[in-house]
Amino acid sequence: MNAPNPDGLTGLDTRRQGWVAEAWKHITEERLRELIVGLVGVPSPTGDERPLAEHIAGTLESVGLRSTCQPLDARQANAWARLEGDGTGPDLMLYAPIDTFTVGDDSEDVPWIGPKLREDMRPEATVYDDLVTGLGASNPKGHAACVMMAAEAIALAGVPLTGDLVAAFGAGGMPTNARPGSDRFNTGQGAGCSFLLEQGVWTDYAVIAKPGWTVSWDEVGLVWFEVTVHGTHTYVGSRHRLPYDNAISRAGDVVRHLEEWFTEYAKRHTGGTVAPQGVVSSVRGGWPRLAAATPAACTLRVDLRIAPETTPMQAKREFTATIEELKQSMPGLDATVEMILAIPGTSTSRESWVFRSAVAGWEALEGLPHEIVTGNSGATDANILRGRGIPTVRVGMPKVSEAPFDIDFTRGMNTVSVQEMQRLTRHLIRTAVDTVTRSREECDSPTALAPMAPEGATA
Repeated sequence: MNAPNPDGLTGLDTRRQGWVAEAWKHITEERLRELIVGLVGVPSPTGDERPLAEHIAGTLESVGLRSTCQPLDARQANAWARLEGDGTGPDLMLYAPIDTFTVGDDSEDVPWIGPKLREDMRPEATVYDDLVTGLGASNPKGHAACVMMAAEAIALAGVPLTGDLVAAFGAGGMPTNARPGSDRFNTGQGAGCSFLLEQGVWTDYAVIAKPGWTVSWDEVGLVWFEVTVHGTHTYVGSRHRLPYDNAISRAGDVVRHLEEWFTEYAKRHTGGTVAPQGVVSSVRGGWPRLAAATPAACTLRVDLRIAPETTPMQAKREFTATIEELKQSMPGLDATVEMILAIPGTSTSRESWVFRSAVAGWEALEGLPHEIVTGNSGATDANILRGRGIPTVRVGMPKVSEAPFDIDFTRGMNTVSVQEMQRLTRHLIRTAVDTVTRSREECDSPTALAPMAPEGATA
């Protein structure tokens, strides 16, 4: 339960309290609703984010920010804007990805998402009082709208900055490879964020806006495996006369084994805020046109999340070992493993300025000690930012829980509360002002700490 009327400014000095309060005046429900409705209305499936990047850059430019649409190719682009300081302080990036988890088109989503697309699965916004639904309305577009609102409000407030504030919006943030028709295979898995950094859009610290009302300092990585189960190609009419070893049936045995193994794997690797999970995500085998024949191979694709202290090679050896154990227990099983993707998990020191400042802001807004959310298995572009050496924390909105419809995984991604957007935006503004109005020495010095948590706080 929240403390009585926390003002969100506790811990800041008088000048910064004034700057934050002035910026907060520019946050309105109407503007946030306008921003999110605009973002949802521009389709941005992975690999085709350029129209949305152009929309974001144009929107920020219209309120006086120096903005850029940064193409990766003809279809994919990032957007970013910069508020320049006087060069004496640290630079901070407020970051959000902009591509949606699914496409919003029947031809690609159905039947895997369900028998048909609901309204929230399409790139069209619907407003229900405080709630806005539509494809990606919460994750990632509601969070991107908060980053836009924070940068706009700080600019309109005229806060005197020492360091630069960068608002960045990355293409290809979803855990996917290229969709059909792409000229590049690497359109997801942080491709836009990586390109942004390679092209010189770099800062001292970063805050990524992604779901979860807490300040997270660590995150799982992921490795993908293909498990190919071998069998005998034969004909249904000869099943009873010739050697029979159905690769699809064997693959089912492997799936059942892995489903049990994932649970034990997660228990072994749970720590910090993470509980890495695994799934078998797809099955490929046989000729759909030729139901009379069995295939000689059936391939399973696996996503295995890894803790920050687990390397991809350690995960590969552990995964391969469980397949070898299954082969020993099932004579005749022929299965091979190949690792086809690897992104390490990462962490930021909790002594880092950005973590301490973000926690101080969370506590000031809540009037409570910081609450850590554990058991996480989601990966974001924070791994790209941290992996390149930028101390990064993650903060976002909780999933909507009260709505005039049932909230499943997809509705949670596609429904956002404007009130929660206001709270997140206030947090982003406070953390930004607390950082880019200081000297680099203040943030770098171990004795010049950001406001610390109250006695007994969990941070």
